[in-house]
Amino acid sequence: MIMTFWSDRNMKTLQTQAPPQTFMSFWAFLLMTLCLVPISPAESANQEREDRLTEEMEANLFDGDVISLLPDGGTFAAVEMESQADSTRGGIILLHGRGFHADWPENIGPLRVGLSEAGWHTLSLQMPVLEKSAKYFDYLPVLPEALPRIDAAIAHLSDQDISPVVLLAHSCGAHMAMLWMEQNGDSGIDAFVGIGMGATDYKQPMRHLFPFASVAMPVLDLYGEEDFPAVHRMAAERLDLMNKGGNPLSQQIVSAGADHYFTDRSDQLTEEISTWLDSLGWD
Repeated sequence: MIMTFWSDRNMKTLQTQAPPQTFMSFWAFLLMTLCLVPISPAESANQEREDRLTEEMEANLFDGDVISLLPDGGTFAAVEMESQADSTRGGIILLHGRGFHADWPENIGPLRVGLSEAGWHTLSLQMPVLEKSAKYFDYLPVLPEALPRIDAAIAHLSDQDISPVVLLAHSCGAHMAMLWMEQNGDSGIDAFVGIGMGATDYKQPMRHLFPFASVAMPVLDLYGEEDFPAVHRMAAERLDLMNKGGNPLSQQIVSAGADHYFTDRSDQLTEEISTWLDSLGWD
């Protein structure tokens, strides 16, 4: 059993019968008009904004190296950092939150560095982004764009014989990771860490279910005591699904005093994740 820990006026219309030619002309006009209307493409990520975020990240990067990975012929940036300990405990793939970059200084940046200092080979991926005002429903058509990036990251670590592999995701990154797990299960990864899972916007409920009942790997569900209401509201559901998954090493942890972004609590975030990883007994 997994436990939760606290650390319109009506209008009259004059009806007249139009001659057949009128109807034929109307439908011909309508058909011609429809043929001239361009069909809007499906929503896709904002590559220009992603490029700007990557440039910002590169200009301020102190620890690790920016590399390019190739999913399905396209490239995206990632920050790679080797273990800073005497040995490598495994690899951790990190997915940042909505609208951020792979070294966001508030959370994912110090987290990846702290985990590398604890002996992990970290790979923080730049995820697809939209404009700043975009909401959860705006991101739904974009989520699949993240899947080849996760695949590329797993392959990159595998090419270096780095294992075990942990997939770690925060906020919108967790939606992307869970869609990947919905399609792939736990193939290629050995554990999952979800931070602030279930975060959406007002009157925009989740469209993809938590996949934890169908994976056998250990799962850490970590969220802040002051996290968003949706994250708290769905905590019991997440816990139940994790129990159905059946891994005794899975845990749900409420981080004392932390908000959704772990503002001013990056050390606390790193410590709680590191402690859970230690409990897996991989060393």
